[in-house]
Amino acid sequence: MVENSESVVEYDKYILDSFEFESGNVLDNVVVEYMAKGTPKYDDEGNIKNVVVFCHKFNSNYSSLSDLYRITGEGKPFDFNNYYFISITSLGFTESCSPSSTGLKHKFPKYTILDRVNFKRQFLKEKFGIENVHGLIGRGVGGYEIYTWACEYPDEMDFIIVNGSSYKTNGYRYVVSKAMESMIESSDDYYSDVYNDSLSRIMVSINKLLYSNYFSKNIFQNMSNAEIDVLMDDFVDDGLFVDIYDFKLRNDAILEYNVEDKLINIKADALIISSNNDMYYTPEFDFMPLENLIENCKLILFEPKRDYISYENDPRIDEELWEFLDNLKVKKE
Repeated sequence: MVENSESVVEYDKYILDSFEFESGNVLDNVVVEYMAKGTPKYDDEGNIKNVVVFCHKFNSNYSSLSDLYRITGEGKPFDFNNYYFISITSLGFTESCSPSSTGLKHKFPKYTILDRVNFKRQFLKEKFGIENVHGLIGRGVGGYEIYTWACEYPDEMDFIIVNGSSYKTNGYRYVVSKAMESMIESSDDYYSDVYNDSLSRIMVSINKLLYSNYFSKNIFQNMSNAEIDVLMDDFVDDGLFVDIYDFKLRNDAILEYNVEDKLINIKADALIISSNNDMYYTPEFDFMPLENLIENCKLILFEPKRDYISYENDPRIDEELWEFLDNLKVKKE
């Protein structure tokens, strides 16, 4: 769909002939769901030079690019007239290649965060001829992909912007992921060929556990138990659409995630954003250490104005993004 003479929106599914996992397993006819939005700009060799790849959160997909509405509107730092965003539903998620969409269920190859990165890299090269991107933006587990991408392939991007994320799974996050793993593995029905009610009940319990991580530290102190119950029920209902087989392998990949020793490889300019009210990604352990771990790194700590841990409505973010992007332009000139 054409928005004007230059800016476009494209949604489609692309088929990779095959994809090889780190483990050596290979799948054929691999589906990749994606959306591209913005205005492509080309260099003298015909390569798109203003691509920004958006990496979505744990329970999201390509469409959560819309979460960036506050910073991508006309006249905003990432005006679609100046940038070309590509948002890809990650490996292991329902509408791309996943345990549920392939029908392989628990027989789907175990994958890593690096596999998720390579899945996107292969798609970008095959579909768009893109081997280097201008930047990567993401939040939460999307940040895991970004850190991994920038560590493993440091020459492939100019900048990274990560909000509310970490460079390893440890401490509280490890405990939560291990608890979810235990819930799933406690059921013999997981290895059945039939998706039954017991698996749905497990997903209800898992989503109640996940629920607390989507809000700031303060919000629960300001709500009654009745209000918490209402919000929890809504959250759990939404989570019932998540397939347990997709969820299990997604969680397995997170359990093994740790790029702390590789952060020194990052060459891209990095803008890292965190909230002082985040319960899941804490400033003292997941944010502040990055100042000494990534060479060209700027840190922004903010206090959210809303109940969710989100930076899009903080007016300081626009100013910081403009400054960050202006500095990038100066470096490239």
